[in-house]
Amino acid sequence: MRIFADSASDLPKSFYDENDVTLIPLSVLIDDKEYEDIIEIDSKEVFDAIRNGKQPKTSQASPELLLSTWKELSQSGEDGLYIAFSSELSGTYNTAVMMRDQVKEGNPNFNLVIIDTRCASLGYGLLVKEAVRLRNAGEDVRAIERKIRHMAANMEHLFTVEDLDYLAKGGRVSKASAFIGGLLNIKPLLHVEGGKLVPIEKHRGRKKVFRRMMELMDERGTNLSEQTIAISHGDDEATALEVKAMIEKQFKPKNVEIHMIGSVIGSHAGPGTIALFFLSKLN
Repeated sequence: MRIFADSASDLPKSFYDENDVTLIPLSVLIDDKEYEDIIEIDSKEVFDAIRNGKQPKTSQASPELLLSTWKELSQSGEDGLYIAFSSELSGTYNTAVMMRDQVKEGNPNFNLVIIDTRCASLGYGLLVKEAVRLRNAGEDVRAIERKIRHMAANMEHLFTVEDLDYLAKGGRVSKASAFIGGLLNIKPLLHVEGGKLVPIEKHRGRKKVFRRMMELMDERGTNLSEQTIAISHGDDEATALEVKAMIEKQFKPKNVEIHMIGSVIGSHAGPGTIALFFLSKLN
């Protein structure tokens, strides 16, 4: 069985290389030049471009790439599992389904399961890592699908951005939600609901917003001490480490992973973003 994931999982390229997962890159456009995420550009370059006044644009995975990838899989005779970025944030999932159905017309036995995770960043990445663990433990594609769908439905996303204008410019939140300026040091708190980014609260100062994130983790999380909790950051590792220390002190989780937000999500969230991912239900 082969596992596929796209670059919006915010896992490093080394993960794909070391765990036999096929990367489906989304694209980033800067100064009219298009780059394949992870392969041709890294998120540090994107954050630096944003700081220099540029507004990167992003696009879904190439339909041609998806079609050729599924054709190759169908010819191999292997089962496939594509764990996809939220369909509310990218057209990649829907395109992947269309390309799969096209291949299936010529090969009715082609077995590719595609999951719309309704998740993003490391909330999505944790699902991919669990799928790899289950595959390596000998689970078949249907068993893995059931477990990943359940995990996705219980994945919590909490994040704060330095400036909601980044999300508004990319159409990820309404412009009405981005009215808050930086003069009062107001920091928004957002989560993912139904696969969409939704602002839920506003707090003055980062310390207050991080304390509130800890409160919400406590309210929403289950058995946090038994979980791997993930933190992604917009080129702000120092703050991510501070948040990690807060989590470890309060919840004593099994593990805390930190990765920089990838180029595609980083193009919309902007520098300084801090995001937390954990489960509301383990089993």
